[in-house]
Amino acid sequence: MKGYTIVDWSAIKVVIFDVDGTLYTQSRLRKRMFYALIKHYALRPWQAKDLMILQRFRVEREKRAGYAGGNLEKAQYEWCVEKGGYSPLKVRQVVEQWMFTFPNPYLAQCTYPGTHSFFAKLKSKGIKVAIYSDYKAHDKMLAMGLEADLIVSSTDPEIDRLKPDPTGLLYIAKKLQVLPEQCLFIGDRQEMDGECAIRAGMPYLILDKKPFNKFNFYQQLEHTLTVPITA
Repeated sequence: MKGYTIVDWSAIKVVIFDVDGTLYTQSRLRKRMFYALIKHYALRPWQAKDLMILQRFRVEREKRAGYAGGNLEKAQYEWCVEKGGYSPLKVRQVVEQWMFTFPNPYLAQCTYPGTHSFFAKLKSKGIKVAIYSDYKAHDKMLAMGLEADLIVSSTDPEIDRLKPDPTGLLYIAKKLQVLPEQCLFIGDRQEMDGECAIRAGMPYLILDKKPFNKFNFYQQLEHTLTVPITA
């Protein structure tokens, strides 16, 4: 657990979560996606270049961490077009299908143990829940059966930045009328989520990536919320 070793819950009014790799295990989802992709393209080998589009889309986004060049929603597809020679429409169709639509039915099976209970505990304590993801997150949250007071993604016009630019976190704090230091950001990558929180002046935690059947990060965190901190 990186970031703050002890959370002073008396000072926290909002908990902000990253989504991919933070609320669900990506390794488990990727296994299910792998077999689905193989089955789909084995019957349609002439469409196999779609897999290259998906890979290129991710690579180009990763290369532009902290992007603040404007119109991110459109630019993310254009990066893939420039490097691969694909049409913008084709790139958008492939990404929408395989990254933002097809995985959703599998997310409930991949949601980390203890997530729903921790969300419920936060609500019972009057602590608001917000989401900040580099990708669109509304449908993912719905698929996992999780609710938040505010859901924000990097491609939203109000943000238009990629992590670790802190704009998204600062926007959430302002929108929910709290100070950055009254928020706790939980993510899964120090170089992205941790750095984003540091730049925003916000407390943060990086979850422990244990095997799915041994994952207890949220159970442990919920326990610290239940038990008062003593000097």
